[in-house]
Amino acid sequence: MKDHDHDHDHDHDHDHGHDHDHDHDHGHGHHGHAHSHGGGHHSHAPEVSSNNERVVLVGLVLTASFMIAEFIGGILSGSLALIADAGHMLTDAAALGLAWAAFRFGRKLSDSRRTFGYVRFEVLAGFVNAVTLFALVAWITYEAIQRLFEPHPILAGPMLIVAILGLLVNIGVFFMLMQGDREHVNIRGAMLHVMGDLLGSVAAIAAAIIIYFTGWTPIDPILSVLLSAIILRAAWFLLGNVIHILMEGTPSNIEIAELRKTVLGEVSDIADVSHLHVWSITSGKPAATMEVTLKDGADHQTVTERVKKTLARRYSIRHATVEINWGGQPEACSLADPAQTMPSAHAHAH
Repeated sequence: MKDHDHDHDHDHDHDHGHDHDHDHDHGHGHHGHAHSHGGGHHSHAPEVSSNNERVVLVGLVLTASFMIAEFIGGILSGSLALIADAGHMLTDAAALGLAWAAFRFGRKLSDSRRTFGYVRFEVLAGFVNAVTLFALVAWITYEAIQRLFEPHPILAGPMLIVAILGLLVNIGVFFMLMQGDREHVNIRGAMLHVMGDLLGSVAAIAAAIIIYFTGWTPIDPILSVLLSAIILRAAWFLLGNVIHILMEGTPSNIEIAELRKTVLGEVSDIADVSHLHVWSITSGKPAATMEVTLKDGADHQTVTERVKKTLARRYSIRHATVEINWGGQPEACSLADPAQTMPSAHAHAH
């Protein structure tokens, strides 16, 4: 995932010195690494793009407005397909509203209880978006079965006009969202919702044309089932991405072994890298923690800064916590085996 609008650099200098008796009182807010941060943590003000917020808000207004018009058109024409598509647009409006709220909350600064601020609300919103897509698929499938057994008369002419207008609105909203950060989990989720509704409008147009010329109403539920399959695939992909972030998985553009090799290759004073963890705070905001063991005669005063610059340049990791292992021997990470005891004074309470 690309790093979006992250021009700031979090320099968390770890002034461990050569004294092993110092206390590790300043726990790292994310993983609980008991590192002493001599330079202190800067305020992590969430830099959420105002452009993302603007395009989502415009999309929300357009979607909600036409949703009402389409619902009225469905009632007047007797088309359950249009009413169903209006229900789909209601889900779109909810998704866009949730995404917009996520951007608004994401602008709140960090505090003593939430040291990373509120940017992870965006990931939760993305999770809700994915779940609602699954619910939408179930609803469309149920409606399709009902229509097969209980066909209703449909005024194909008004249905076609409303469906075409719905298609134009969805195309407009989709291109509006494309002006935002398309790699962002919430923008992506909103685009998937709108894409599903766009396909729904195409299906409604096709159904209206076929019904107008042939009077064959079962085409409506058949197209609805095909649409459900497309939405299901998109929902599964989105849910997988969101769960990966919530499980603090390594960002897809980063290989841990390659990152370790890069640090060892570009920062010549380092003999080994251990306790290496890379995760995403939210979409487009990777973070990392690691412990480095120095070579004899290494320039320890600049090594952490060089590591952070390497991570920022090569992997767009702007938030990194780098600790120097003064003991000389890398310790086993307690995350690998929770039963391990950490005998050294440099123990990491993960």
